[in-house]
Amino acid sequence: MKVFLAYILDLILGDPEGYPHPVRLIGSLISKEERIIRKYAKGERALKIAGFVMCLFTTVVAYLVTYLLIYLAGFINCYFQYFLEVVLIYTTLATKDLAKAAYRVFKPLEEKDLETARKKLSFIVSRDTENLEEKDIIRGVLEAVSENISDGIIAPMFYAFLGGAPLAMLYKAASTLDSMVGYKNEKYKDLGFASAKLDDILNFIPARITGLLIVISSFLLGYDYKNSFKIFMRDRLKHDSPNSAHGEAALAGALGIQLGGLNYYFGKPVIKPKLGDKKVDLSLRHIKDSVKIMYMTSFIGLIVFYLFEIFFKKLI
Repeated sequence: MKVFLAYILDLILGDPEGYPHPVRLIGSLISKEERIIRKYAKGERALKIAGFVMCLFTTVVAYLVTYLLIYLAGFINCYFQYFLEVVLIYTTLATKDLAKAAYRVFKPLEEKDLETARKKLSFIVSRDTENLEEKDIIRGVLEAVSENISDGIIAPMFYAFLGGAPLAMLYKAASTLDSMVGYKNEKYKDLGFASAKLDDILNFIPARITGLLIVISSFLLGYDYKNSFKIFMRDRLKHDSPNSAHGEAALAGALGIQLGGLNYYFGKPVIKPKLGDKKVDLSLRHIKDSVKIMYMTSFIGLIVFYLFEIFFKKLI
């Protein structure tokens, strides 16, 4: 029930501006750790060891602080303790914010304002956006939505059902580490090695669940669920990352589009594997379609996890 209430809060409130969000606090901690590490750790080996320490410290702190807050809340009363855990789980979910981020790009595209659309897209993707044309901007939105269905909704939901707010917050700490330092470029390949690997491990199961949930959602919403499953099975392992292509492949199949292709990162060209078959050209309506599928996937995920929780409780 806690995750249900947290999910409803997320749908209603999203992430209010100025709210002291735990993920922002985690990001601030990571930035401070990086500054200290770069001041004292010199050389590849030292950076890699420091990266392991940073990864361990950040995730353990996230877990323990969350656990301690909930524990201390119990001394006030059980209702406040319950409420606090619901709120903390809510902060790990990003359903409404993901939809808002997609529509922040959709609206200027609808008005043919490519400059604003590129700027808004830059907030949700790590690729260079300054010179993207309309179809590449749309592709960027679809790839961001499909990947973040797992990272921002299904995975934290999965860990909240498994271990409550502390485990969900540990996951968010690992995800934030990966988004800040888990790059394979010269600057982060050593420092971010441990963070990237931990993120791969934690997302292994949720990413695959997400792909299957998108197929189910496609069926319920009247999209091409057969093609969604076909492309999911065919293309889900094409990326270098073991997890990032599952949601993208399932979404591409559902909409009959092709994702992937040429992107630029810090001015350098990177060709991502093509996912899906180009049955139709990318268009603005696909952004709306992806948001619909995202909402349905999040809801189905909630139901599925809840049913599994009831099933395992009965077994115990």
